[in-house]
Amino acid sequence: MTNIAMTSQRVQELIVYVCPMGELAQQLHTYFDAARAACGPNTAHRYMPHISLTGFFQDLPSAVPFYTAALDNALAALPPAHDPANPAIRITGMRFQDSFHYLKVESPWLAQLAAEFAQQADSPTRGSAIILKDFLHLSLAYGFPPHHGLRLAQLARELIACHSPAGWELRLYERGDCERWTQHAVWPL
Repeated sequence: MTNIAMTSQRVQELIVYVCPMGELAQQLHTYFDAARAACGPNTAHRYMPHISLTGFFQDLPSAVPFYTAALDNALAALPPAHDPANPAIRITGMRFQDSFHYLKVESPWLAQLAAEFAQQADSPTRGSAIILKDFLHLSLAYGFPPHHGLRLAQLARELIACHSPAGWELRLYERGDCERWTQHAVWPL
């Protein structure tokens, strides 16, 4: 295994997200804008609306094609996600905790996809294991002052219909300096 610290290449932070498209995505963008206007930014505003399949993992820029191929292979190993009679990704409701608001996601299919990806993504230049997310959700707000909780929940209830039509995309991102995001690859699900 190559020691990343001994190379001259810059280590980057990568992550695998599933992002909503369509009507649900529009509602989420409207909500994020309204929440920022009403209560100021919170930690959820640092990210695009997404479901995290992995935690951040570090590797060299030259390894990105390796991860793209691993995601291709993981998708090929599973049955197709699009089945209107039995959706692979289901939003089952909104949850409002004191400091964390989110859409609850149920998807054994996404859990299988993440596990398959982690198995395929055995990069020789990554120094640690890929950590899979076992609590699938789509964050609405967190890291906000407690007195904003009720207003943020009210906005979410007014602007987001959990069961709105949604398409989904699998995406491989890099998080750079100053919260700059680079999308390396995307697959419609």
